[in-house]
Order: sequence, then structure tokens, then C-alpha cells
Amino acid sequence: MAHGDARGTRPLPAAAEVVVVGGGVMGASVAYHLARDGSDVLLVESGELAGGSSGKPIGGVRAHFSEAANVALGLRSLELFEDFASLPGADIGLEQHGYLFALPTGADVAAFEASAAMQRGLGVDSRMLDVAEARRLNPYLSAGYAGAAWTPRDGWARPRAVVEGYAAGAERHGARVRTHAAVTAVAHDGDRWQVATTRGTTTGSALVLCAGAWSRAVGAMVGLDLPVDPVKRQVAFTAPLDPAPPRLPFTIDFGTTYYLHNADAPGTLLLGASDPDTPVAFDTAYDAGWEPFLHGLAARATPSLADVPLTGGWAGLYETTPDHDALIGEADAPAGGRVLYACGFSGHGFLQGPAVGEAVADLYAGRAGPARRGVDVSAFTAERFAAAGAGAVRHEANII
Repeated sequence: MAHGDARGTRPLPAAAEVVVVGGGVMGASVAYHLARDGSDVLLVESGELAGGSSGKPIGGVRAHFSEAANVALGLRSLELFEDFASLPGADIGLEQHGYLFALPTGADVAAFEASAAMQRGLGVDSRMLDVAEARRLNPYLSAGYAGAAWTPRDGWARPRAVVEGYAAGAERHGARVRTHAAVTAVAHDGDRWQVATTRGTTTGSALVLCAGAWSRAVGAMVGLDLPVDPVKRQVAFTAPLDPAPPRLPFTIDFGTTYYLHNADAPGTLLLGASDPDTPVAFDTAYDAGWEPFLHGLAARATPSLADVPLTGGWAGLYETTPDHDALIGEADAPAGGRVLYACGFSGHGFLQGPAVGEAVADLYAGRAGPARRGVDVSAFTAERFAAAGAGAVRHEANII
């Protein structure tokens, strides 16, 4: 029986040491790293693995960020993605053709020069390019940019392969993974968490909340305020191009968030952009009425693609926070009991998933300082919003 079939039909275990809620890249990575540490782990997912946001990202992996904390997560994740064939052991289709940010203005160039210097100080090969150099990497780019920033180690991978790789790796270390087990209620009896699902009830000494765009509702079940809202993002695919495109870096117009990279189908490209007028909603229906907006951005950034035929696309959910940075930490739950969380990644959860799983395992085990195996994630605690009142306390500039 295939993994997916078994996970949806095997009985729900009555108990586990740690119950991980959410079967996307974050939950799967957390489950793997906890199980590899020797913890008894149960992962519960409301649908199929990678059935929510993790099944629909663009697959980018990068360390190119404006905040040092995000650079550290991205760089550590790159290392783990590069070693994925060994640990946990899977082919994730990793392609490292780099990330290329096309910069419209001199002010953008100056800001990215500062970011690049910071990134280099943290061990990232981050380079500033002139427009001619950028167009040699991506010949579709307009000549009208002020400059570009390039990180050649970055690229993209296949999200579903990553999720399945982590889930299977967790199972090899003794974890139980159960799909079609939506959490409906959570309570603490003074000793253990009682987790009710659509497939029965289980108990755990600790919870880890990795429910992506649905994290606010799951957090409320244990009395936590996790400020995560869902926002639709769409991508489209081109028909095969003639001549076929070369292998491109993951290219982003920083002025509009229009982006493109090679798609899986031969000779095709993936195109996307963030529409700033998209409302907060659980809406995952692809809207072809968005395509003229996309074509308009393409006309500016990549003129030869302005009228390229599109063959449809898909929509997924960003799990956004007020400052567009993640929520990672351990909470003092009003109901009692241990609760950890990893959610709200605002579009860069897939690329940070490996490092975050490792970091959550550190938090759970109490490893800190020299004993810590992964990245220090103390900057991402949800308490930062309470400390700063209603305002955002940080802002990651290099987001899509």
C-alpha cells in the first residue's frame, strides 16, 4: 500500500509524546527532526500531505533577504536542501540557477548593496550586477533597470517531493503520520493535551502548531493569538516557447514582484506576481481575469513575454503576518501544557522549512547556545507583537 493510502486509513494512535498539527513542509520537517532526535511523534493533517499552501508554492529556495535572521534561516535551509538526498533521503529536483532581483531605481540598488554586504558577512555569495550582466543571465529582461542583485547558490526545488521526503524520513525514525484527520478541538486536562480530530481523539505531552494559513484558528483552540491571515497568490504557465528558453535564474522585478523561472514542461516558463489589492480570504480558485494584470507587468519587465500565450495556472495561500516575518517559538498556553509553533511565513515558508524544523527540535529539546544544532530563532517569537503594541516591529523587504 502506498504511503498516502496507509496514512489515510491506519487508526489514529491513542497517544504520542508530541502531536504535530499540519502536514505541509513545516509540519513534515518538524516531525522529521523531532523523530530523528528520538521523540515519539504523531503528525496529523486535515487533508493530504502538502494539500494546503505547501502544495502550491513556486518552489524558490534562497538566502537573499534583507534581514539577517531570514538570511540565516535561508542559508541553513540551502545546506539542508543540498544534502536532502542523504538526509532524509529523497530526490527533490533541486536546481541552483540563482536568484536575480532586477532593480528599477538607484535607491533600490543602494538598498540591495547594503543587503548584499550584510549577506556576504553571513557567508552568502551575494553579488551586484549591472544591467548588461543581468541580461546575460536572463535575456528576457528589459534594459531599463538600474541594476540587479544575484545570489548564484539559490534556485528552486519540488515542494511535494520535499514534504514527502520529510514525512517518509520521519516514519523511518518511528513517527506516525495520519492524513484526513482535521483537528476539531484541543483541551488540556492538567496532564496531557486531548486532541480531537475527525478520525478520533489522541493525546500528547506537547503540541507543535504548523497549520499554515489556518494557524490562527488552531492557535485559538489553545488560547494563543497567532496573527496569521490567508491571502491568495496566483501563478500562470506559458505555452511552449520557440525558441525554448535557456535555464534562467529565478528572476524578480523588485518594483512589482513580477517573477519568472523555468517550469517543468519543456520549453515553458512559470510567471507570477503579487496583486496588492488581493483581499484576506481563504480563496484558492484560479481567476483567469488576473492574466491581463500579469501581462501588463510582463510588458514592463520582460517585453518579449508581454503577449506570451498562457495555459492556465493555479492559486494558493500565503500565510501572512503583520510584519511579513515568521512566527516561531514556544508559548505559555493559557490552557497549560507545552505548545510550540511555526507558522506565518508570508511566502517564504517552503524555503525556510528545513532550518525551521531543525530549530523547533532545538527548542523542544532545550538546546541553546553552543548546544544548539540549528539557527537561533528567538527573533521570530509571536510575543514581538505584544511588545511593540499593534505595530509591526520588523519588515523583510525582499519578499514576493
